[in-house]
Amino acid sequence: MANPNDPEIQPTQETNESFQDILAEFEKSHSHKAEKGSTPQREGTVVSISDESVLLDIGYKTEGILPRKAFTTEETVAVGDKIAFSVKGRNPDGYYELSRMKVATPTDWSALEKAFAEKTPILGTVTAVIKGGLSVDVGVRAFMPASRSGERDAAKMEKLVGEQIRCRIIKLDTADEDVVVDRRSVIEEEERVVRERRWHEIVEGDTLSGTVRSLTDYGAFIDLGGIDGLLHVSDMSWGRVSKPSDVLTEGQQVEVKVLKVDQEKKKISLGLKQLQKHPWDAVPEKFKVGEKVSGTVARLTDFGAFVELEPGIEGLIHISEMSWSKKVRKAADLLKPGETVETVILGINPGERRISLGLKQALGDPWTDAARQFAAGTIVKGPVTNIMKFGAFVQLAEGVEGMVHVSEISAEKRIEHPQDALKVGQEVEVLVLALDLEKRQIKLSMKQLVPTGLDEYIAEHKVGDTVTGRLLEDTSSAHPRVELGEGILAICTGKSPAAAPTEAPAPSTGAADLSALSAMLKDKWKSGSVPEARPQQAKAGQIRSFRIVKLDAAAKKIEVELA
Repeated sequence: MANPNDPEIQPTQETNESFQDILAEFEKSHSHKAEKGSTPQREGTVVSISDESVLLDIGYKTEGILPRKAFTTEETVAVGDKIAFSVKGRNPDGYYELSRMKVATPTDWSALEKAFAEKTPILGTVTAVIKGGLSVDVGVRAFMPASRSGERDAAKMEKLVGEQIRCRIIKLDTADEDVVVDRRSVIEEEERVVRERRWHEIVEGDTLSGTVRSLTDYGAFIDLGGIDGLLHVSDMSWGRVSKPSDVLTEGQQVEVKVLKVDQEKKKISLGLKQLQKHPWDAVPEKFKVGEKVSGTVARLTDFGAFVELEPGIEGLIHISEMSWSKKVRKAADLLKPGETVETVILGINPGERRISLGLKQALGDPWTDAARQFAAGTIVKGPVTNIMKFGAFVQLAEGVEGMVHVSEISAEKRIEHPQDALKVGQEVEVLVLALDLEKRQIKLSMKQLVPTGLDEYIAEHKVGDTVTGRLLEDTSSAHPRVELGEGILAICTGKSPAAAPTEAPAPSTGAADLSALSAMLKDKWKSGSVPEARPQQAKAGQIRSFRIVKLDAAAKKIEVELA
């Protein structure tokens, strides 16, 4: 530690003279002077009171100012009250800064020894900045190390020159006249007293004015006048805040609400958004079901995406409302945070503060025009999107799918499972069989687009043609079936039997002579004629002549009568 008696750190004559001149001018400007040995603790009269301070008439031309935090919550202050004070210095506005702390002014070495022994604060005047600290007049010349000045940089230490300060003697050697003082411990002690008082003054629900002391990633620390409260980032705004510096700056004055006071852990939680009107209060008037709204994707979950429509107002797009055609397994398959999307409001629940949104609805319902586009009988091409055990789904348009049942895939062979004939992504041509708009179902067929022997037969004949066929049931039945060719069946509507065939009729069991029938069919099938025979009841298995009475290509139906 530097010796304050060392010539290197002695104040210059110019500095001494400058301070003496200031002191002399100060004393002349006042109506009275402090008598030697008198206590600096004086009384002043309260002349005005504000939320932040109390002004006192202290007998000088300029009033003194006491901060309101110098009074406890139990104390009442009124204009005209007498308040004891000590002068700390002057603020930039010219007012005397006052303290209620009683501080002694040493007048001799015995007073210094007593203050040192009892560790009581004393008053001193900073006279100069010297090597390693400050020179302080406490009745004798004392040294104050820079680390005990209570200031962090040289510029602020310079401002202390000429100021009256409160300090405590931490070293006293009367023989060498070596005195070392500490201002920092006195300041810290006063701050502790202020903090303790503030802890009992602050109540949950209060609205307080504070100063932003520092910013972190998770919030801001607000100086509430001696103690700090934490304003968490989630309580800064009803909207989403990425980082506190987007909302606040260090040194900024803010109004905050006390959300929670934890006396045991000495923690105070503050809120800024709680002093603002909740955005949900205006939701019922501002948003309507069925409206299109734009928003920003705030966050994604497995079951959907939350979209910020306005600061503090979010809606949910469930994965089931994201696409008409795609099977969305998680929201990230279609959306990403920060993306702007257009949606339709599906529902509003003000009580639970929930809004349901639809992404696919904003694109329009593809089923609206399905009745016109996909009427029964329409032929459409599309890719296979999914294969199930009972059939395959085919995309007919964006958001519109139809189903080909396993029985409608092929006419040539029996399909046990659709994957035996189809694969996902394969382009197929299908025929629309039926459409159900209410259930949003379309039945499709592939096999009915493949020409068959029946189609060719109908195309080669006309109503009135006489053809040859084999009865599959006796004509005594209501509508016996007739085989006109391989896989070609017709319904016989004629009731009168014609001439019997030249070949012997089939046994009464109804079984036909297959060798005779084969020869007959081979020679006479297309000629349409058979040998005349005596009239007899037509039996199953007989080859007979028939006249075509109806051909229906769409229904794939042929009706004949006995010729």
